[in-house]
This record gives sequence, C-alpha cells and structure tokens, in this order.
Amino acid sequence: MPVPPSSAPDGAVEEGPGTPAGRTAQPPADPTTRTPGTDDVRDVPPPVDVLDTPTTRVHHPGDLLALVATALGAVLVVVLATYAQNTTTGVAEDVQGFADLLRRILFVPVSFLEAFTTIVVPIAVLTELAVRRLGRQLLEGLIAAAAAILVTTAVHWVVQTLGSPHVQVGLSVRLGGAWVLTIPSYMAMLAALLTLSGPRSRRRSVAWSWNLLWVTIGVLLITAQVSLPGVALALLLGRTVGLAVRYASGVTTERAEGDALVLGVRRAGLVPARIHRVHDPAGAEPAPGSAALPTPSPARLALARSSGDRLYALTTADGRELDLLAFDGDRQVVGMLTRLWRSLRLRGIEGRSALSLRQATERAALLAYAAAAAGVRTPQLLRIAEVDDSLLLVQERPGDAVPVSELDDLDDRELDEIWAQVRRAHAAGLAHRALTSDVVLVERTPAGPHVWLTGWELGDVASSELARRLDVTQLVALLALRVGAARTVASAARALTEAELAAVGPLLQTVTLPRRTRDELRAHRDVLTDLRTVLVERLPAADLEPVQVVRFGARTVFTIFVTVVAVFIILASINVATITEVLAESDWRYSALSFAFGLVTLLGAALAFVAFSPVRLPVWRATLVQTAATFVALAAPAGIGPAALNLRMLTRRGVSSSLAAATVALVQVSQFVVTLLLLLVLTLTSGVGSNDPFTVPPAALVALAVVALLVGASLLFPQVRAWVTAKVGPTVRQTLPRLIEVLGQPWRLALAVGGNVLMTMGYVLAFDAALAALGQSASLVQVALVYLVGNAGGALIPTPGGIGTVESALALGLTTAAGVNAGVATTVAILFRVLTFWLRIPIGWVAMRYLQRVGEL
Repeated sequence: MPVPPSSAPDGAVEEGPGTPAGRTAQPPADPTTRTPGTDDVRDVPPPVDVLDTPTTRVHHPGDLLALVATALGAVLVVVLATYAQNTTTGVAEDVQGFADLLRRILFVPVSFLEAFTTIVVPIAVLTELAVRRLGRQLLEGLIAAAAAILVTTAVHWVVQTLGSPHVQVGLSVRLGGAWVLTIPSYMAMLAALLTLSGPRSRRRSVAWSWNLLWVTIGVLLITAQVSLPGVALALLLGRTVGLAVRYASGVTTERAEGDALVLGVRRAGLVPARIHRVHDPAGAEPAPGSAALPTPSPARLALARSSGDRLYALTTADGRELDLLAFDGDRQVVGMLTRLWRSLRLRGIEGRSALSLRQATERAALLAYAAAAAGVRTPQLLRIAEVDDSLLLVQERPGDAVPVSELDDLDDRELDEIWAQVRRAHAAGLAHRALTSDVVLVERTPAGPHVWLTGWELGDVASSELARRLDVTQLVALLALRVGAARTVASAARALTEAELAAVGPLLQTVTLPRRTRDELRAHRDVLTDLRTVLVERLPAADLEPVQVVRFGARTVFTIFVTVVAVFIILASINVATITEVLAESDWRYSALSFAFGLVTLLGAALAFVAFSPVRLPVWRATLVQTAATFVALAAPAGIGPAALNLRMLTRRGVSSSLAAATVALVQVSQFVVTLLLLLVLTLTSGVGSNDPFTVPPAALVALAVVALLVGASLLFPQVRAWVTAKVGPTVRQTLPRLIEVLGQPWRLALAVGGNVLMTMGYVLAFDAALAALGQSASLVQVALVYLVGNAGGALIPTPGGIGTVESALALGLTTAAGVNAGVATTVAILFRVLTFWLRIPIGWVAMRYLQRVGEL
C-alpha cells in the first residue's frame, strides 16, 4: 500500500513544520508509478536527498488585500448610513408593525436565539481547534475576538460621542419610540473568531457557525432589533480585525516542500535523486536547525533573483542536472497586482494579468515553448506538475552560462549575439518585457559565445510594437551599464535600423526599465544621459525628446487630491446669497476688460520667449504657442505647460535639446526675477501719494525677519550649502551662457524685460478690472501686491493650473489686505480666474490643433 504523506490527524498538518532540511527522504510512492513490464507490482521509490528551507508560516498577500477591501467597506457603510439616511430610517419605520407581529408569532424568543448564537458558536469552534491540537490558531482566535470587541466598543463610543446626528441616526434602530445606536459587538467578535478559525470547507464547526450567524442576523433584522448598517459595520469591523491578526501572525504554509516536492517530481514522470534548494539570493540564513545550503551556480542565483519564486537544483536518477521552479499560490496575488499596476500606469501596455496560479503557470509554459520554437536559446521546459498549493516546472539548465550581471566586460561578438537572440524573438512576435542583467546569460565556448534568454514569465506572444521597443530600450540600458554608452549604441546600430535605433531615445526613462536595472542605475546616474548624448551624436536629425509613457504617478495622485480638497474648500466658503447679490450688480464691461487684459499677457510671454530664443521666431507663432499653453495648463501644474511647449517649439525648429532647455530655463528665471523686482518696487512705493497707505503689519515684518535669520543660519551648515548648490547649481550652469549672450545684445534684454513686465502687469490690471466689475475698489498697489503674493503662494502647491489654490490665496489676500468681504473676495477671485483661465482654454485648444497641423508642435 502507498504510504500517505502524513499520518497526523485531519487538519493537524497545518501546524507541522514540514520536511526537515538536509535529510534523506523515503518519499511516498505515487500510485500512478508502476514498475516497467508489470501491471500489479509498484515501484519502491529510491531514497532522495532533500535539502530545503521549509517555511512554516507565510504572510498571505491575499489576507492584506482582503483587509484593505473590508476596511474600505466599513467606511462605505458609514457613508451610506449618513447620506442615505432617509432610506435607512424609512425602512426601519416601515418594518415596525411587522416586527411587533413577528415577535408574537415566534415561539423562540429572539433574545434566546441571540444568546444561543453568542455562546454556542465560540464553544463549538474553539473545541474543534482544541481537538485538532491547533493551539496557536485557538490563541489567535481568542486574541482576534477580544480585539474585535474592543474595536467595536471604541467605534460605538466615537459615533455616540463625536459623531454627527446624521451618522448616529443612520446606524440606529427605533426601539420603544426612540432611536438606539446599534453596532453589536458580539457579532464583530464572532466574525473575527470565524475568520481566524479557517475556511468553511475545512472546519465543520466554522461552516455551521456561519450559517447560524446569518440566520440570527436575518431574524434580528426582520424583527427590527438592529439596524442593517449597524450590523454590516459590526461584521466588517470583525472581519477586518480577524484579517489583520491573521496577516500579522501568518498562516500555515500550503506550499509543496520536502516530501511533497519529491512527490511532485515523480508525478512529472521523473525519478529524483537529489533536490537542493537554491539559497536566498539576498543572503538570508537558512531556517533554524536546517543544514547549510550549498553555494549555487551564478546562473541559478540569477534565475532565483529574476523569477522571485523558489528554485531547486534537481538531480535525477539518471544523472541529469535540471532546474525545478516552484510557483506558489500565496505569491500569485502579488504578481497579479504588480502586473495590473504596471499595465494601468504605463500607456500601451496591455494588462493580461493571470488571475490564478494555474493561469500564471500556463502563461509561463506558453512563453517558454514559443521562445524555443522561434529559435531563441532558452532553457527547455520539460515537465509541469501540481502538488498542494504549488505548481512545479522542470526545465533544463543553461549549460555553464553566466549572467551578464556577473561579467565585468563583454566583447563585440557577445554583444552581437545578445542582439541576435533578442531580434530572433522579436521576429517571431515575442516580447520579453523584463530584460535585465539576470535574464541575459552568456556561455563562453571554444566555438564562440552562446547567449541564453531566461525568465519569460511576463512576456507576450503576439506582442505590440511598443512592447518590442521597450525590450530594445531595456537591453540598451542594461548593456550600457556593462560596456558604456558608446559601445552599446554601436552594437545596437549593427543590429537595428536607424529608425529602430532612433525609437529608443524617447523611451530612455527609468519608468520603462525593470526594477533590477533601476537599482543598478542608482549607482550610475549618468548612464541614461550618456546614452542620449551618444544617440544625438549618431542621429542628429532624430527626435529624441522623451515621450509620455506614464498615465499617472505619485505627483498626479497628490495633485488630484489637493485639487479636490481645494475645490471643496472654495465651495464650502462661498456665501451664495452674497455672491448672487454682487453678481446682479456687476458691470459686464469691466469683465470684458479683464478678459482682454488676460489675452495681453500671452503677448508679453511671447515677447520674452522671442527675446531669449537662439533662433528667429515669429511673434505671432510664439503668441500662439503661449495660447496653446493655456489648454495644456488644465492638466499641468502652473508654469509647466508653457515651458514644455516652448521647449517643443525650439526643438522642432532645429535647436539642440540642451540649448532649448537652457533657453526655457532662462525664460522662467527672468519671469521670476521680474516678478520679485515688481513686488519689491510696489512694496517700497505702497504708501506714496495715498491717503490710505498700504502698510505691512509688524507681525509680518517679524515673521520675515525670523525666516531670513533661519535661512541664513541654515546656510552655515555644509550639508545645507551642498544641498542648495545641488539644487540651484544645474540651473545656474544651464542658463548662465545664454544670459551672457543675451546681455551682449541690449535690445534682447530690453525686449525680455518689457515682455515680462507686460505679462505681469496684464494680470494685475485684469485682477483690478475683475474687482471693479463687482463694485469693489482698491489702490493699484494693493491689487498688485495681493495678486503677486497670492498667485505665487497659490502656485506653490502643484495643482493643475493652480486650480483651487490660487483662488483661495487671492480671496484670502483681498480679505486681509484690502478689507473686502470674504464672500465677495471669493467671488472676485473666481470671476478673475474664469476670465483669465477657464475662458482661454477653448482658445488654447484651437491654437494647439493649428500648431500641430502646421508642424510647429
């Protein structure tokens, strides 16, 4: 008879430590294995040398994902209970009559059913855990139950003490003619305990307890003893606590380890003689009490790093040396989320994420077979087997190959062979999508170099052109880290056409590179810059400007969040009655004048741009570019849109990227300097010729003095000076040559200063006209100071176009400095922004389309 995997009682395997590392195992016989030439006599399996580092418990990412989803569900319940209050209270009142009738009909009192569930369920579940000798799980269940009671009690106190009446009524039920807040803590306790006790399919007591809990909840709801939102919140809180405890403590691993690995290899049709775990590439120590793992080959270390899965060195009974990869179900959630996030963030990347362990394995097998069929030198996949919560892949070893990460240098033949393998895959429609120095292996033989490409798990079979371009970009980056930019570009030029080589430049961004390559680039930050320089020298006519490949980033998320908050603050601060009254008395002629002054600012910005441009630019075209920037400002922080379009216009007219960047930086610096000078002049002349002088409050002067003192004191530290130099130095070095050149032509300097003054004063006059349109008045100096300070302060927070922040800063400035009513000040700020920002967006869109059609952008 075959020996079972374990003789422990049912369920006890969950607490077992697995097969000890470094012992010779007599594995259980597989019922499907028979002795050749016989029908009835089974093989006696030979002993297998198993050297493993078993994992007794793992922190399952699925628990963390469920924890976040459950916590968000609890928040959603509170929101719905608050804002759908009419629905919840209406339903509660409608069932009152039916509930009274049902209480008379039920022969079992509802209170008895409630008490029975609260007492019997914990006893049944804890008893089964004790009988199965799952002491740790029993203790965790008790901890989760107690924590759930504490959390629910705390939430009940917070809602009752600090919550608004809407929240309290939404979570309450009417009992005895009064609203009673109901968040039953015993239900949270039961939900947490059952969550820790295991799945329904493995615990009979858990299955029956869940059924009894749902029946009890149904009876309580239809008898109007508890509110539906309150019950839902209690269950979600209990579930959240249970998942938190389970994730923190970890769950018993269901991975195939030890004897299970031997069984899986035998199921794959192989007879194992030795299975040795490839140690953690990060240098992690083996499990306590286990034997020391042998040092693996560089190729196996690279395979373990690149795949992130468990890797074993497998030796069969006939002497073959193979690689055994174990795909584990608990890691599949991480892989799925990683692929999904990357496909959502990057443009043009399809999100074909495997949703299960079997799908991920089948995808890896398909890519391996497709790469081998295309003639790519890759380890041949031999067998696939399933055992426990793991799928095992047995594949050939890549000879004596060494990963590129272990090689100090590569000759031209090796570089050409690497490109040949990648080109062969691309010719068959395959894309790797994760080319790093660990998946490109070089085997040096007397007949010449042999290059292996491994790690096809994330690849595409019918790949897009963008995916293949990303492969080329990743290969260029990883080779440049080894042989330098010049040799890398030279090798790429031998394998690619000029068009394909030029397509690399726009994608040379860290976001397009795998994590392994990005980590290596941190120690060689100038590699990408060197690559772009060499590409420009080889292809001077190519457009190497980086393309937008990221849909959103951390800054975008932060910007959207800040914008939404700012909009809510503005809407909450608006006095509708005051605004309506002021708008009814506003003068549309001043509004038209404000809009006209806003258009004049575009001409001023164009003049400054023309003055600093190294090539001749038509003023009309430059003005159209500034107009198009008003459309781009809808999605870019203040100042970013005009700079990007100015840079684009210069590069389209043949200006080199470095010179165009210096020109754009000089334009921005000049605008900043002119604004500061105007602010200084207006501050010094604020009280001249005025009956009501605009004075700076003493507190503000003290604050400015303290800030100046702190800044001066901080510069005494070398680290601070070095940081300031690192931040300011590149801009100074970039703009200084252009500034010296402009200073040699006084008419350019005068035109630049005049353009910047025209742009700044245009906005000031537009703001003054908006103030006059609503029947308010202030001195021009006051208006200018409020606008310059408010606009600068609002632009510090990078919301698109300064939406929300600029309006808030301008309204605050009018209220504090000019004494305008807060509601009216907000209206003035909004009117000004509508006339000088929102109404210009359609005009900017038309200008953008025209400039794109004529090839200017």
